[in-house]
Amino acid sequence: MSIAAVAHLELRRLRVRPLAWLLAALTLGWLAWRYLFLLDTFMKMQVKLAAMADGPGFTDLVAVPLLAELLQLSFVVVPLMTMTLIASDRRQGTLPLLLSTGQPPSHIVLGKYLAALCWLALWLLLALAMPLALAGSVHLDLDLGKLAAATLGCALMMATLAAIGIACSAFTSQAALAAVAALIIALALWTVNSGARAAGVEGGFLDWLAMSTHLQIMARGVVGTNDIAWFGIVIVVSLALASRRLADERGRR
Repeated sequence: MSIAAVAHLELRRLRVRPLAWLLAALTLGWLAWRYLFLLDTFMKMQVKLAAMADGPGFTDLVAVPLLAELLQLSFVVVPLMTMTLIASDRRQGTLPLLLSTGQPPSHIVLGKYLAALCWLALWLLLALAMPLALAGSVHLDLDLGKLAAATLGCALMMATLAAIGIACSAFTSQAALAAVAALIIALALWTVNSGARAAGVEGGFLDWLAMSTHLQIMARGVVGTNDIAWFGIVIVVSLALASRRLADERGRR
């Protein structure tokens, strides 16, 4: 069974799982409500903003905050979506069948990860469709460069959360436990530098280790290789741990 075959199988499972659709509906419903609220607030402030030389525009007050809302929801939604990707196979007894196909465990992990990314990419595209629908308006000035940087940061964070969720799912047969573990790890990575910043220490290793540091830079429209590398490292480490866990499990059979 190839990576593509595993991804296709997992996408078919996601399509028939009520939880995946429920999470998608609640997420997009909340984002639509927040988008209308942000847009209404922006329209009411346009007269004041026009009088400011370098005042924030539609991108800063509507588009980027909408992506920030999606990021906040992702801390809960992504662990809930990924918690069953491997844990449910172990609980239902189908994981030995996957491991007996002769494919490396890494192919199983990557296939499930790609399926999760496809599902999350759909959420992100639907969220982006809201501000982009007004991109051609003569009354709005959409900064596509800043929006692209913020979108990249959002995509990388969702991909990182998915990798962490799969890693947690690989170590347990209890889906709820995997979701809680993924949420705790994600929050720890987000706030690992809070103590140092409270003490007035910035720019050190803890600052680099914190997820929030890299996302805040991208939200300002700046994309650096250091920030992309951070997300890449966390994703690779998480998927490697999941693959190693499955390899150990196959070796014991």
